[in-house]
Amino acid sequence: MNVLVIYTHPNHQSLSYAFLQEVLRGCGENTAVTEVKILDLYEEGFNPVLVFNENKRRRDMHKDPALAQYREQLLWADKLVMVYPIWWGRPPAMLLGYIDQMFASNFAYRETGGLLPEGLLKGKSAVCISVMKGPPLYPLYFLNNAHKILMRRALLSYVGIKKVKFFEFGNMESPRGKHKEKLTKIYKYFRTIGK
Repeated sequence: MNVLVIYTHPNHQSLSYAFLQEVLRGCGENTAVTEVKILDLYEEGFNPVLVFNENKRRRDMHKDPALAQYREQLLWADKLVMVYPIWWGRPPAMLLGYIDQMFASNFAYRETGGLLPEGLLKGKSAVCISVMKGPPLYPLYFLNNAHKILMRRALLSYVGIKKVKFFEFGNMESPRGKHKEKLTKIYKYFRTIGK
């Protein structure tokens, strides 16, 4: 199994970065994992801003040469792992900007003339690991589960990725946030996936 980890946090001293390290540690001890690649969007200097004009058309985004390496990563991966904080009830704009550009028509999906398109990234699976300051049930009861609906239904399912696992950790700025237990949970999960 090839694993692409998309890390989205500007600070390598963050709790999100600690979760990234546990993903890598677990994968490193898992014989089902062939290779892991890390895409650190902030460190990479990824530009999340969409630009369309008379020279750059949206319908050509699937063949934009500036995005070729990222398309190759997505095609290579069997499993996408996204590690990010929840800010204002959703993933960071940096991650959403990446998705805006990478989930392009004729690369990630193809219009069929029907109600829904054909997802061209089918056969892959995804894991979303997110941390937030608020309580664990805040997204469910106060935001109608908007984060999971966005990631699973509006984005990943649309491009054919049907198998999506969520780890949504709340109270992460509290000293009672059980950080060690949650980090261990991620490590154990990735040590055994695919077996």
